[in-house]
Amino acid sequence: MEKTIEALNSKLDLLIAAVTRLAPPSVPETDIATADCYVWAADPGFLEPVLRVNRVDIGLIKGVDRVRDILVDNTERFAAGLPANNVLLWGARGMGKSSLVKAAHATINASGKTATPLKLIEIHREDIDTLPKLMNLLKAAPFRFILFCDDLSFDHDDTSYKSLKAALEGGVEGRPANVIFYATSNRRHLLPRDMIDNERSTAINPSEAVEEKVSLSDRFGLWLGFHKCSQDEYLEMVNGYARYHGFDNDPETLRAEALEWATTRGSRSGRVAWQFIQDLAGRLGQPLKD
Repeated sequence: MEKTIEALNSKLDLLIAAVTRLAPPSVPETDIATADCYVWAADPGFLEPVLRVNRVDIGLIKGVDRVRDILVDNTERFAAGLPANNVLLWGARGMGKSSLVKAAHATINASGKTATPLKLIEIHREDIDTLPKLMNLLKAAPFRFILFCDDLSFDHDDTSYKSLKAALEGGVEGRPANVIFYATSNRRHLLPRDMIDNERSTAINPSEAVEEKVSLSDRFGLWLGFHKCSQDEYLEMVNGYARYHGFDNDPETLRAEALEWATTRGSRSGRVAWQFIQDLAGRLGQPLKD
């Protein structure tokens, strides 16, 4: 009898262990006070703290002075509890759109003007349809949050943009007062032109179809355009990085090498300038500052 009971207990233990392995892992508890930056992990649904943020000093972002000031002002007002707009930063690639968002966030927190730190949360493009879930998690928190989506755009047959529209300005509840949304994109209207054209051609009322598509961008109160930089602006970026990292190069040699680098890349931008500085630092055997 005792052997039978022991055998049953052993089998029950095996069964319990098997069921435990099949059960979904518990969702880690989110501590919003841990860090100033997080990444939204949509599955299982928690905020993963980022203790070392990949960003540059706002003073190193050149050629976008006007949009820089507008973004910082909007962010500062939001951090102070004043009305502020969702922001779409669109335009030429490599001109510092995402860098500026992260730099503006750091600038506001470094100013010491807010009672509590402003939080930056990155949400990946493929997780946009979980935005309402994230906002529900944040609305009762004693902090203010920038939700940031880098390289936001939508492809054919992608309907998740409707979730974004509702989360930003639609729905019964609307966007929480302590949340604002910043996005970067190469497209001003976030949707491919041929997608809009297809909607127009198949719709009973073509103008209404186009309105449906462009209305997503209208949810952003601020549109900040980034355009290709001039040669002088590109060289200013290179010189700014060189000074910041303590390079002691001959100015004419640095200029010639920077222009040759841009020529081989076929473009001039902040990203190209930074890639040149990385190459230069490697050739000089000089580490870059954090």
